[in-house]
Amino acid sequence: MATTIKNSTILEQALITGADGMVGSYIDFGIRTNHRSLDITNLAEVLKVCKEHKPKFIIHLAAETDVDLCERDATHAYNVNAIGTYHMATAARTIGAKLVYISTSDVFDGTKTEPYIENDAPSPQSVYGHSKYLGELAVKAMLDDYLILRICWAFGGGRTKDQKFIAKILTQLDQPIINVIKDKRGSPTYGKDLVAGIRRLVEEGESGLYHMGNAGSPTRADIVREIVRITGSKAEVREVEPSFFGATYTAHRGDNESMMSKVPYMRPWQEALEEYIHEEWHL
Repeated sequence: MATTIKNSTILEQALITGADGMVGSYIDFGIRTNHRSLDITNLAEVLKVCKEHKPKFIIHLAAETDVDLCERDATHAYNVNAIGTYHMATAARTIGAKLVYISTSDVFDGTKTEPYIENDAPSPQSVYGHSKYLGELAVKAMLDDYLILRICWAFGGGRTKDQKFIAKILTQLDQPIINVIKDKRGSPTYGKDLVAGIRRLVEEGESGLYHMGNAGSPTRADIVREIVRITGSKAEVREVEPSFFGATYTAHRGDNESMMSKVPYMRPWQEALEEYIHEEWHL
């Protein structure tokens, strides 16, 4: 089971969308909603729920994050990630709440040789990235008091919630060879640390746009090697071209998704990863 962040008096007044997801598994405060109790694509329903609870903060986690599914079903992606976020921003404006919106490094094209900073111009190349960027624009257009937090390569939730890259690697540790796409660089984001960062930013009254990955910009192969080291696995890590995996991936993925954060308290990715593997996977 995922470790949760302790209750916060301020954040008890928060409404959380997508609370059943990977990041939401670390939240133990506020009014929790999921896709069954709150359809963010239905503006009337969003307004009804928000007016009923009158939260001072809305932490908007709900999203379609499967980048390849977004490419195959763009209508669904835009309905959830763009229109759904517009609805949440509309509700926040209506009731006078502060909105915390989780965005993504996919708003960038991935061609920069250095980590992206908050002032870099977005240029999304996938449906997922574009739909999330439209969500950012909706938040900025509707609200003066907001937090937009871009994350990358999220992990967390343990065996029951994590379906991302790190979880897939952790299930291959008994294999003699682990193949990993070469030259892909990013900023891993531990869900537990993200929630702690959200809490701190909200409690300190911060607003605006922040990158929220753990410190560092490893390649996929760096992460796999660190997993092998932490677990004592004997697997060989082999870097391969994307074509090795055939047509598994359909969405654009830039070579560099890493981000530099102006938030000073996000710990190194290696430390976060080791804690996650030991405490939530018990390896």
